[in-house]
Order: sequence, then C-alpha cells, then structure tokens
Amino acid sequence: MVPERFSLLCRKEVIDISDGRRLGFVRDAVLDRQGRIVSLIVPGRRRLFGLLGREDDVLVPWCHIVQLGEDLILVQQSPAAPVQEKPPQP
Repeated sequence: MVPERFSLLCRKEVIDISDGRRLGFVRDAVLDRQGRIVSLIVPGRRRLFGLLGREDDVLVPWCHIVQLGEDLILVQQSPAAPVQEKPPQP
C-alpha cells in the first residue's frame, strides 16, 4: 500500500469518503523514527481566493487511509484534524 516514492503521493488528491469532501493534494508527511509515514499533511483551503490566507492544514493519519489509487487517496476522517504545533511523539 506504500508507493515507491513520496513524489508519487504528492500527485494524488485526498478525498474524505465520510462526507465526499475534496481535501486537496498531499504536501508533506510526518515520519516516525524508523522513517515510516505516520501522517500526510494536506494544505488548508484558501479563503476568499487566497486573499484572506488559508485555513489550517489537514493532518491525515496513515491509519485513516482506506485506499491508495492511481490518482486518488481515499480517507475516512471526519471532522478534519488541523495540524498540531508539534507532531505526536511515539
């Protein structure tokens, strides 16, 4: 279920199947000490065409991923979890 490269993940759009929301494209990942992906980070939506900045980034835990497709990542996460100041320590 893990793609060959992180750059392949960044090309995939993340969709929450619990409410059908398009969360956006993967921007970054949180890794544990062994280098495994713990969470994906998706940038928050722009407010008023970007003039008012963005909403908080969305943190998608790896365990919430239902399916990795060729161009989509389906997750089951509701409500959206904003990115915390510090990632959780294992």
